[in-house]
Amino acid sequence: MLLLILLLSIVDPAFASVCRNYDGLRHQICILSINRSAKNYWEYRAAVSVDGVKRPVEVYNCRQRAKVQEDGTVLPFQQKDPGEMICSFFNSSGR
Repeated sequence: MLLLILLLSIVDPAFASVCRNYDGLRHQICILSINRSAKNYWEYRAAVSVDGVKRPVEVYNCRQRAKVQEDGTVLPFQQKDPGEMICSFFNSSGR
């Protein structure tokens, strides 16, 4: 029984997410999964959650400060956008 408890209490680092609080403690953005583009080092394909609500995978372009949604729509980063967190966290503005 003790062995089972120990095995279940260990958290695999691959499943850990990186979270940041914005606007005091009002909003939380977490990176759930992220992959850097091999071709364009300034682009990241990431799944994030904002205030606990998971968003679909989007491509974050740190050079153009824009994100590409699943349907191909390109939107510039807004204030407190997850893209700002991704680009600042990985410090790869592509400039």
